[in-house]
Amino acid sequence: MNIVFISSEVAPFARTGGLGDVVGSLPKGLQRLGHKVSIFMPLYGRIRRDEFKLSPTGFQPSVPIGDKLVTGLVYSANLPDTKIPVYLIEKEEYYNRDEFYVDPSTGRDYADNCERFSFFSRAVLETIKSIGIRPDVIHCNDWQSALVPTYLKSLYKDDDYFEDTLSVLTIHNVGYQGLFPKEDLRVTGLESGDHNWKQLEYYGKINLLKGGIAFSDVITTVSKKYAEEIQTEEFGGDLYGVLKERGRDLYGIINGIDYSVWNPEGDRLIPATYGPNNMEGKKKCKKHLLEKVGLAGKRDVPLIGMIGRLAVQKGIDLLLECWDELMKLDVEFTLLGSGEKKYQEAMKSLADKYPGKASVCIGFDNQLSHEIEAGADMFLMPSRYEPCGLNQLYSLKYGTVPIVRKTGGLADTITPSVGFLFESYSSEEMLKAVRGAVETYNDRAKWVGLMRAGMLQDWSWDKSARLYAELYQDALRKLGR
Repeated sequence: MNIVFISSEVAPFARTGGLGDVVGSLPKGLQRLGHKVSIFMPLYGRIRRDEFKLSPTGFQPSVPIGDKLVTGLVYSANLPDTKIPVYLIEKEEYYNRDEFYVDPSTGRDYADNCERFSFFSRAVLETIKSIGIRPDVIHCNDWQSALVPTYLKSLYKDDDYFEDTLSVLTIHNVGYQGLFPKEDLRVTGLESGDHNWKQLEYYGKINLLKGGIAFSDVITTVSKKYAEEIQTEEFGGDLYGVLKERGRDLYGIINGIDYSVWNPEGDRLIPATYGPNNMEGKKKCKKHLLEKVGLAGKRDVPLIGMIGRLAVQKGIDLLLECWDELMKLDVEFTLLGSGEKKYQEAMKSLADKYPGKASVCIGFDNQLSHEIEAGADMFLMPSRYEPCGLNQLYSLKYGTVPIVRKTGGLADTITPSVGFLFESYSSEEMLKAVRGAVETYNDRAKWVGLMRAGMLQDWSWDKSARLYAELYQDALRKLGR
């Protein structure tokens, strides 16, 4: 099959989280299965052109945006360590900014995000035709590229070039939908008739993710449990009805992880390597981490690590509720993350109450994230909801025992044989799970058994890629393509 991925983020070119990691990894698994894969993304100003050896292709897609014709430039590179081509759409006025989606001066989404990603979506389709790619599958990701399936069923419905192309939309997090004023419909190039309650209309606004759900041939999300959850009012919010209506075309496939990047046996970002049959290196990693984040580490007490966005979705409110009780336990704690300002300030203040016992680092630091995965004994993910989650999978590989809430992908990947789970979204239940983990930690034989069991599991992208390939092929057959 000839498969095209379209995404606003692709690691390592540009990423803010799991979306970029997935689109930077899944294509490798599909290529190893013998499929031809290419990737499209915006060329952000922050992308290091020399490092990734970007080359101009000479293609200049021109598309109407409202009442003007907008022309971009297309550059190409290879996904590092592969021959997978990545095509980057350049338009300085849209993508040469400090951040990808949010204006750092206001903390709000860029006002022209609808225009930026309308241009990107149409420019990709025009570039596919110019290059001569004949895609069997166009695989889109989240609201930023959800207009592509919408365009294929509207503006391009009579274009023979895409007549046999299967459109797939992956929802990485239904909480981010691409909501814009109704007036922005003009920049999309769509007709007013597309703004109806079954397709793009959303309480008087336009909803790009809803349009993608309505028009895609196949919809996927990043775990089986999350595919079930988003068809309920609690987890699917105001889109649960349209998702339930498309339930027969909605599939959950768990994300994988890239073991060429996340593997303690060869990780060059940690001070010592180790594996399931030789764990001595993990002790060195813990000692290094404790020194780096300024914790005492004088006694052998469990170190709890946490990495992620500081937001309600990630369970930060639970941590705030029971912080003093958590600090009474015989544990140390280190957190790396950023997010809502109020949570950043609260976590820094709470850590300052317990010097030598708790550490909080605000921001993103790739090396430190590897060091926490390798150096911590436990990894806490008390998420209110979690479509898939990747850190619990990294933790398993690094012998860092996960403590998670039983929701979404966390429920699909963590069992009592490799970690600790709690069901109710409450600080009391979270504390109970942490206490259980601390008690088990003190039984060294049992704890090492948990670590080793997690390290021996296979959550590689090869397994997930096979499932995606089978899904594409089944869907193509059903559609007679």
